[in-house]
Amino acid sequence: MDTPSRRRRRLLLSLPFAIGLLPRPSRAASKDRHMRRVFITGSTDGLGRGAALELINAGHQVVLHARSKARASALADLAPRAAGIVVGDLASAAETRSLAEQVNRIGRMDAVIHNAGIFRESQRGNTPEGHAKVFAVNTLAPYLLTQWIDRPGRLVYLSSGMHRGGDDSLRDIDWRERSWDTYRAYSESKLYVTALAFAVARLWPKVLSNAVDPGWVPTKMGGASAPDDLTKGHLTQTWLATSDDPAAKTSGGYWHHRERQQAAAEALDTKFQDRLLARLAELTGVTLSHG
Repeated sequence: MDTPSRRRRRLLLSLPFAIGLLPRPSRAASKDRHMRRVFITGSTDGLGRGAALELINAGHQVVLHARSKARASALADLAPRAAGIVVGDLASAAETRSLAEQVNRIGRMDAVIHNAGIFRESQRGNTPEGHAKVFAVNTLAPYLLTQWIDRPGRLVYLSSGMHRGGDDSLRDIDWRERSWDTYRAYSESKLYVTALAFAVARLWPKVLSNAVDPGWVPTKMGGASAPDDLTKGHLTQTWLATSDDPAAKTSGGYWHHRERQQAAAEALDTKFQDRLLARLAELTGVTLSHG
């Protein structure tokens, strides 16, 4: 008897062969006003998975991301309906580059949702390139993917209300000198990615670039007791990525539950944005293109 558990096991066994090899939807189809091709980082669980499921159910072509092939098994139920699955650890610049190449091989995206992030790291950590892990995943990876992925029409960056507690000095951006502070490191990483979203909106006027605060939601990162609405958290991302609503076709906004809010003054400061981009270019050897 072909039970659901057996069907799931067959799908899991075949998943590694499907990664990066799923059929490419036509570009013409992705330009239909009701259909977009969207890449979502960190789509194995939480907000990213919720956004992926929402978009797939709406008929959009979604490229999923997992940190490793082992983690990709969590996408077994979504894989048959996805436009592709790409694999790469965002803590590694080399794997992030590979990830961008995998995405580009599938085809140009209409939107990229930079959803992946980490929070409660008890220590600085050390990525293959020597960076603090929170900084690498939450800031450097979105920066690198922004430059390396063929430019889409829309970009959505996951921020946090905690970005308002970040230090804008950029003096020790990579936590090489300071004593490790879990909450401050996270706050600063979110200040940086929020400023990145606004810098892209300014420097790439033909791209809609926005930051989203999903709230304190009950994900693996937020914890089961988090009081905010998980569904509203991911729906704002998908709305900005795909909606033809005039309110969603904007750029340089900071959003919470589909309402535009005021971001920290530091993130809006163009001089801070430029200093940040210069520092990220210095650390990575990759310069964000203009125009």
